[in-house]
Amino acid sequence: MGLLDMVGGLIGGEAGGNSQNALVSAALEFVNNQPGGLNGLIQKFQQGGAGDIIGSWVGNGENQPISGDALQNVLGSDAVGALASKIGIDPSQASGLLAQVLPHVVNHATPDGQVPAGGQVDTSSVLGSLSQLAGLFGGNKQA
Repeated sequence: MGLLDMVGGLIGGEAGGNSQNALVSAALEFVNNQPGGLNGLIQKFQQGGAGDIIGSWVGNGENQPISGDALQNVLGSDAVGALASKIGIDPSQASGLLAQVLPHVVNHATPDGQVPAGGQVDTSSVLGSLSQLAGLFGGNKQA
């Protein structure tokens, strides 16, 4: 199973039950639990040499990609491991999956190119606007 199929399965609900939004919900919680919320995450990316990447996610232009390895270097293996444990996947898979999902989470959390006041992301709003992610990640598979 490829990375995009796995993300599509998680987001599209193919993994069963309430796992449909597990990865996105965990990513949102991760952002909000940063000291300073989204502002803290942005600062972490800047300190890790990836400020231009997260800046593209906040801005209104095209989102720059990030590799799972680069994301793990920015966030730290402890943070990625904790996220993996929370959603029940292997830590080696978590950084790759998060690298696919986090740009969309940050992008939808900043629709006007501005970080929300206080840096806290409105999880229900972002989850609602990310319902199309299953289509982005191959949730509509054809034989």
